[in-house]
Amino acid sequence: MNATEHLKTQGTENLTAIAEQFTLQGKVTNVQAFGSGNINDTFLVSLDSSKEQHFVLQRINTQVFRQPQLIMQNMRIYTEHVRKRLQCTPLSRRWEVPRVLLTKDAQDHWKDAEGSFWRAISFIEGSQSLDTMSDRSYAKEIGYALGMFHNLISDLPPEKLADTLEGFHITPLYLQHYEDVLAKTSPRQTPEVNYCLQFVSDRKVWAHILEDAKAQGKLPLRLMHGDPKINNVMFDTATHQAVSVIDLDTVKPGLVHYDIGDCLRSGCNPVGEETEKWGNVYFDTELCKEILEGYLSVAKAFLTENDYLYMYDAIRLIAFELGLRFFADYLAGNVYFKIKHPEHNLARALVQFKLSESIESQETAIRKIIQDMK
Repeated sequence: MNATEHLKTQGTENLTAIAEQFTLQGKVTNVQAFGSGNINDTFLVSLDSSKEQHFVLQRINTQVFRQPQLIMQNMRIYTEHVRKRLQCTPLSRRWEVPRVLLTKDAQDHWKDAEGSFWRAISFIEGSQSLDTMSDRSYAKEIGYALGMFHNLISDLPPEKLADTLEGFHITPLYLQHYEDVLAKTSPRQTPEVNYCLQFVSDRKVWAHILEDAKAQGKLPLRLMHGDPKINNVMFDTATHQAVSVIDLDTVKPGLVHYDIGDCLRSGCNPVGEETEKWGNVYFDTELCKEILEGYLSVAKAFLTENDYLYMYDAIRLIAFELGLRFFADYLAGNVYFKIKHPEHNLARALVQFKLSESIESQETAIRKIIQDMK
């Protein structure tokens, strides 16, 4: 059930009652479905208040996040750390971190009668997100946003945060899951399915590249966002500058390369990941250059020589990994990602595999972009 369906079945009254658990001032005047996330149900709550006019209400998907209390613990540690960093060294431009809002009895979440896990987060006023890059001028700002996010937590020890989603972005584990699913199913032999089966088979050998580098000590464990696709960057509606990175559920110990790869995967595909015309998908190297320029303007401070060495592999791997996850979910009967029709995850997989092909065909150009920016 998505947020819109939830509104229909639960009704605004019930959602208003839930929202009121978090309102320390003002009266709830409206609750509406918000955003286009694939995991949690998200609502925008409007308030009759002079202080804050809105906040974001979410029902955490506990099928995906089995220990939602750890998400909230991480979020509080992370946001407090960043708030202190910004107090000590203020930026010369607008940058906001979503705040965790507490209930009337000072809890960071609320459970309803059915046991659903709800939380509230401050809304970044005067901002908007993009599902695709409508204007190339946003590219540098998207890179800046991820660089700023990494920079502000680069001195927070990774062991301070819990691993909220074990195995997340560990490509060899997704490959193992895919093979387990494949062993139990007999997919319908269509040209699209056969293309995907062959695509994965041809690329199994390098699925371990980043995890091997981590195991060998070539890439350090740091804190990562986990899902820095472009619609998780908020832009000031007046200046069009990036002002925040949202959706912090997957902030956890990992490799920053997964973030860099994911940001470029989603930012450099001009037709977007939900297109049905997967033949039109390509990786735009000009956008890649702009995003990396924005990223490195703030991230150079903590990157090592090896970090640059594995950047191309990260860009290639993450598009492949997401395609693999979509395809495995399609084969398993669409159990993880929300879908609009039975072939939706297959269509999504095709987009990512076509993007991977485009990245592979431009390896020399992408490696040169990275090299020239060091």
